[in-house]
Amino acid sequence: MAGPDREDDGLALAPLQGSGRRAEQVMEAVRAAIDAGTMRPGVKYSVYRLADALAVSRTPVRDALLRLEEVGLIRFEARQGFRILLPDPKEIADIFAIRLALELPAVGRAAVGCDAALSAQLRHRMQLLRTAADAGDERTFARHDHLLHDDILAAAGNARARAIIGSLRESTRLLGATTADRDRSLFDIDAEHRPVITAITENRPAEAVAAMRHHLTSTGQLLVAQAIRDQDAPLDTATVWARAVT
Repeated sequence: MAGPDREDDGLALAPLQGSGRRAEQVMEAVRAAIDAGTMRPGVKYSVYRLADALAVSRTPVRDALLRLEEVGLIRFEARQGFRILLPDPKEIADIFAIRLALELPAVGRAAVGCDAALSAQLRHRMQLLRTAADAGDERTFARHDHLLHDDILAAAGNARARAIIGSLRESTRLLGATTADRDRSLFDIDAEHRPVITAITENRPAEAVAAMRHHLTSTGQLLVAQAIRDQDAPLDTATVWARAVT
């Protein structure tokens, strides 16, 4: 990681194109720049320079950075500066503790009430996941992964839980926390979903809950371990996980 006193010497970012919600476009541009290594953790960046590089006004840039600060991706500093932060292992564990508390009851309810229409919807979603995995299309795979979980939450009928999980998953995405192609492949992730969907479509709630618990626990623990490695933090994955989840 770059030293805490290092400042950026210019941002080689492409200006935003087209119309749309500028703040969201700025968030995606920052996230993409971090993924590409153009923006690096620990380096101090200027709000003004970011706005100039993206060829947009400072208002959507500040709105985007405020959202990224909320999820823990950046930290504002004096004189219109900010730094990229690495994902915090404890925060990731907390996110998954909430997901486990809300998604396990939801998947059980979905399995109890699963009818032919929901079965067809979930199987179609799984086919879309497999197609994306076959193509090595991580972005499309991630979108259908999100929608698969959302389909289950919608079927459970708890709109508040659905909204909370959606927000948490967006926070995880903006943090850049993903196990795809780091600790497991898209096919591995696809395989973890299959017993969940099979149990739901066969109206077996206990098995659906167990399969979802395994999937979320596996994902969460891998992300916590990944964050610990990235930070080179003196933490133990099992301890961080246990303190948040148990």
